[in-house]
Amino acid sequence: MTTTTEDRPTSHPPLTGTSALVTGGSRGIGAAIARRLAADGADVALTYVSAEERAKEVAEDIRALGRRALAIRADSASPTEPVEAVHRTAREFGRLDILVNNAGIFPAGPLEELTPDTIDRALAVHVRAALLAAQAAAGHMRAGGRIVTIGSNLADRVPRSGITLYAASKSALNGLTKGLARDLGPRGITANLVHPGSTDTDMNPADSDRADGQRALTALGRYGTPEGIAATVAHLVHPDAGGTTGAAFTVDAGANA
Repeated sequence: MTTTTEDRPTSHPPLTGTSALVTGGSRGIGAAIARRLAADGADVALTYVSAEERAKEVAEDIRALGRRALAIRADSASPTEPVEAVHRTAREFGRLDILVNNAGIFPAGPLEELTPDTIDRALAVHVRAALLAAQAAAGHMRAGGRIVTIGSNLADRVPRSGITLYAASKSALNGLTKGLARDLGPRGITANLVHPGSTDTDMNPADSDRADGQRALTALGRYGTPEGIAATVAHLVHPDAGGTTGAAFTVDAGANA
């Protein structure tokens, strides 16, 4: 019997029917992740602090793909705003399936110039916010839920001075991810970590005066792209990735090889 187009099952993007929250999703890696998850079928909320217009642009791109979008102002340095963003996402979309802890800052400078306030802010944004958001998200997630945190290849190797605080705060995410994997594994929720290397973003453009030195550290001789990091996240949140948890994936063009 001949099979017609109408007889064949309709193919849906892999994340159809799910919803996601991407912190720090207004630009760079976060924006690429938000767009990729929407392209794969998810409704997507994203947080921002100051880049409101760029957050709105990302939200419009998500809606243009036929998905629901939500831009939420939430400072990850706050002990309450990341949690409120999680609850609002679940409330507005009716569920929460995916959390991507992406919001980050880059504190750099001589060790002797670090202040307690600078240290506290870095740990709040990179560690406390990720833990609190994961804790809140776990309360909404069903089996099949996904938590992905964006770290840094500097958590494993520090090739220069002046980035002690940044490396320390990103290194803590290794323990966070492994702990989440153990705590949430019995419920069928996975937790994984992605460590980008030098990636072409506003924070670290590939044409800056520092770029050639960073490229020289890589095996491939090039910067990464936000879309490349988003592809790794997309793999980890895919329904078929349920057997991967407590793992770290370094996407750094071989800088740490």
